[in-house]
Amino acid sequence: MTALVPATSDLSYLLDHTSHVLRTQVAASLAEIGLTARMHCVLVHALGEERTQIQLAELGDMDKTTMVVTMDALEKAGLAERRPSSTDRRARIVVVTEAGAAVAKRSQETVDGVHRAVLEALSKGEREVLVRALDRLATGHLATPDRGAQAVRRARERSN
Repeated sequence: MTALVPATSDLSYLLDHTSHVLRTQVAASLAEIGLTARMHCVLVHALGEERTQIQLAELGDMDKTTMVVTMDALEKAGLAERRPSSTDRRARIVVVTEAGAAVAKRSQETVDGVHRAVLEALSKGEREVLVRALDRLATGHLATPDRGAQAVRRARERSN
């Protein structure tokens, strides 16, 4: 029997593998300064403008439970606080503390360093083409996930 040879490169593998390795490198670098990627995401996005927990969860692709756990950790570390929204009493605004702003600056420098190292593995021309092409895909053809093909999560098993 003859093995099937794809007509083109396995784009799904290439994107998935490189994305996975990049995420692990970012996670390891952030762990060195005591943060997770989710904590970094919340701090950086909460600094930019007044945002609710729900808005930050959406930006970080987190469900509500994960966002609560992330905010609990940030509050415990003294890096961010939850405050009531002035426009919606049901919503909570995430406010970055002074210490949190310093950590966010350091974590952004850390992430930028990982990204720089990845891009430096390519020639200048390759970097420009790669970033431009990925940006075009992320804002165009691959901007929105296909919701109809989403994987179904298994129900949690009861613990006795």
